[in-house]
Amino acid sequence: MNQRIPFKTILCFCFFACTTVMLVNAQTKDFFPAKFTDSEREKKIAALYPLVERLYKDYAEKNHIPGYSFGIVLDGKLVYAGAGGYIDIPNKIPATPKSMFRIASMSKSFTAMAILKLRDENKVKLDEPVKTYIPEMKGQQLTNDAPPITVRHLLTHSAGFPEDNPWGDRQLAVTEDDFQDFIEKGVSFSNVPGVAYEYSNMGFAMLGMIIKQQTLSHYSDYIAKYIWKPLGMTDAAWEYSKVPTNVLAKGYRWLNDTYVEQPMLHDGIYGAMGGMIVSIESFAKYVALHEQAWPARNEVEDGIIKRSSLREMHQPWRLSGLNANYKYPSGRPSPLATAYAYGLRWSRDGEGRETVGHTGGLPGFGSNWQILPEYGIGLMFFANATYAPTSIANTMVLDTLVRLTGIQPRELPASKILTQRRDQIVKLLPDFNGAQKSGIFAMNFFMDYFVDKMQAEARGIFEKAGKVISVGEVIPENQLRGYFDIKTANGTVRVSFTLSPEKDPLIQEYHINLR
Repeated sequence: MNQRIPFKTILCFCFFACTTVMLVNAQTKDFFPAKFTDSEREKKIAALYPLVERLYKDYAEKNHIPGYSFGIVLDGKLVYAGAGGYIDIPNKIPATPKSMFRIASMSKSFTAMAILKLRDENKVKLDEPVKTYIPEMKGQQLTNDAPPITVRHLLTHSAGFPEDNPWGDRQLAVTEDDFQDFIEKGVSFSNVPGVAYEYSNMGFAMLGMIIKQQTLSHYSDYIAKYIWKPLGMTDAAWEYSKVPTNVLAKGYRWLNDTYVEQPMLHDGIYGAMGGMIVSIESFAKYVALHEQAWPARNEVEDGIIKRSSLREMHQPWRLSGLNANYKYPSGRPSPLATAYAYGLRWSRDGEGRETVGHTGGLPGFGSNWQILPEYGIGLMFFANATYAPTSIANTMVLDTLVRLTGIQPRELPASKILTQRRDQIVKLLPDFNGAQKSGIFAMNFFMDYFVDKMQAEARGIFEKAGKVISVGEVIPENQLRGYFDIKTANGTVRVSFTLSPEKDPLIQEYHINLR
């Protein structure tokens, strides 16, 4: 006998079955599960290692890079590293992942991290005037109505100092005393603080002075003790003369069809903006630290700095550009917004993909690292050629890995309240009988939505959709907003909703459509 089963019976049955599976799975899945399991993600990327090798090799040859090393960090682990060419051309010393390259402005995030660590210990205040820590800055301003320069301004290149590349690149060896005298004589401004982004190496040298002022330790000693050592970064240094010659990358410039060795500068106060020397294997531990800051979660803190402070470092604090005509190295167009974070660069493309990292460039060297925080993957690329365009290579390789493997951002699990409200919405569909007495809708809801219209809309959609097959999980956009899909014979019904900010969040917004 063919008996017509009521819509609500089918819907409730499918919902119960789906929810049961979800509850079983929820006991074993991570707080922020990846789209693929770790092993699956790694296998997909491992299959492309030969391609990655070739991309870096071809790029190095095309751009006259004598020696280079690179690495892939996935889910907080260095999964692959490689190298090519020579770190010392006359002596034909090959580059390896243990070779130590000067990484220039990639050093800035270490200085920024040290400042945030001191902030977390109540030793530095980000919105405190810089003159509090560097008295020589007192009274120095562009206009009488200029606000005081703060530590946050220094961190975000918005202190009003002029862009100082490549002048700053030649200042690495300047001593603290000489720099202090330089400041006391007076510095020049291009803007008042807080109104514009302008890259300032001098500003990061000042941050190095603040670290010294608050800790009585040279910035380099503080970073080595409180960042490098806890992370196990054994292959890291500030002073090149202390690095064994068999692993130290010499810097070169391609000039008149030949490589010309560039002089190395000794460690000084400007090293806080660009003096670090490190290997891929050691730097990978630092990249892993940044990856593991995401997502926000309830796990016990076990890092050298709070996860929230690392995520704070990644935020776009000062807009630096918007390129509507940006194209990936592959030629694929995608508008790109860029900003400066704390010692880091941030970008978001037209697909919503966010990238965090930094580039480094000095006479003799070029470097770049970048991570996709939501994807848990990052790249490093070090080269010993003057201002080598390493960021282009990393962007190309990272985009290739993501697109060819199909890996997805790590998924946000639905909060309990989102799942609860989904359950309650499902019970009301499609008739909304008793909706006004259900107690699940916020005070605004029935002034913005009308039961008769919601009934007509939902009934019309489900008549077209046909038999209900299953009810899906809530896909959260955040803890209080998301959507779920109802699979039907003729398509998918999507229900999206937003909850209110009260203690027991209620439904304030609702939409339904047939896809």
